[in-house]
Amino acid sequence: MSEFSGEMLLETASSTEGLHPALAEDGRCYARYVGLDVHKDTLAVAVAHPGRGTAQYRGEIAHTPKALHKLVERLSQETGGEQMLFCYEAGPCGYGIYRLLLGLGQHCEVVAPPRSERLKTDRRDAMKLARKLRAGELTRVWVPDVEQEAMRDFSRCRADFKGQQKKVRQQLNAFVLRYGHHWPRGKSRWTQAHRQWLEQLSFPHPWEEEVLREYLEAERTASERLQAIETRLLEEILPQWSLAPVVDSLVALRGIDRVAAVTLLSELGDISRFDSPTQLMGYLGLVPSVHDSGPRRGRRGAITRAGNAHARRILVESAWSYRFPARQTAHLARKAKNASKEAKVIAWRAQRRLCGRYRALIAAGKNQKVVCVAIARELIGFLWDIVCREMPKLRAA
Repeated sequence: MSEFSGEMLLETASSTEGLHPALAEDGRCYARYVGLDVHKDTLAVAVAHPGRGTAQYRGEIAHTPKALHKLVERLSQETGGEQMLFCYEAGPCGYGIYRLLLGLGQHCEVVAPPRSERLKTDRRDAMKLARKLRAGELTRVWVPDVEQEAMRDFSRCRADFKGQQKKVRQQLNAFVLRYGHHWPRGKSRWTQAHRQWLEQLSFPHPWEEEVLREYLEAERTASERLQAIETRLLEEILPQWSLAPVVDSLVALRGIDRVAAVTLLSELGDISRFDSPTQLMGYLGLVPSVHDSGPRRGRRGAITRAGNAHARRILVESAWSYRFPARQTAHLARKAKNASKEAKVIAWRAQRRLCGRYRALIAAGKNQKVVCVAIARELIGFLWDIVCREMPKLRAA
């Protein structure tokens, strides 16, 4: 890899004369704007000065804490110890660089990655990051703390094993269907009766019966592992989480159980940081796309699907429960026994609103899947309301 160069290209006076330097959100001006193109082994570094001068590519450094320390020291010598602003794109390397730079007394932003480009190199990416950081054109990503990130990882671990269980079940169903065996329509699958039926199936060749036994064992192993993970998540880890009281209140909502509430809060964190439910809807990609250019204006398309896909999936799945009439059932009462009174009131208001909305949209001829997405978009507003009422209680405790 090419070595990091401490040399700078001098900007001409005409490039910055009469221009206002780029400012931080609090009105402060940074001495340097540093873009990092992050890879597993290397970091490509580009630096932009305040003004409109071209960003300078400084080469690559190793992706290690020692190399980052050395980079900050060199740049601090150039600026006389003034504070700098770093940025890099969110990706598989996590938030270690962000936390390290904050520990070194610098400012850092993790930003949303752009759409794919046809011409893409480490040098261009780093220079573009530095230039856009100086101009304030990058979208900052919310960075979780250590506890929040650990809870999110455990929640995603559970989702991964759920996916493995679903896959092996699909493979087993496809295998028996190839030989003319299928479970009657309308009867629940993966019950004790369904498993007994699978074990009693016969095939024309002994090897095929071996295949069936292997699939059954794989499904049983995946189900037991998933159950063990869910038990640890809900009974051992959740009570220790700082947001556990908020989870208890969110389950008052119809369609939200403890697993769904944990997934939403672990992915989104304290959603009371959003000023309005509309911002949260846009953040989750549940708002329609817009094509408003030329003579044909006001066209709306499919939802943007921006933001966190895990949280969006949970919301759409939860929205299906509102296809039934609003009612106060014993199951909902048991589920919400630890929720606050305010949460229960909001949950009942959500039921009345969303169940009626679902029936109205279906009666208007809307596609059922489109209706569920619309219900999920409104559901996030009630969820935001509950969190905004519960978070002040946690901070005061």
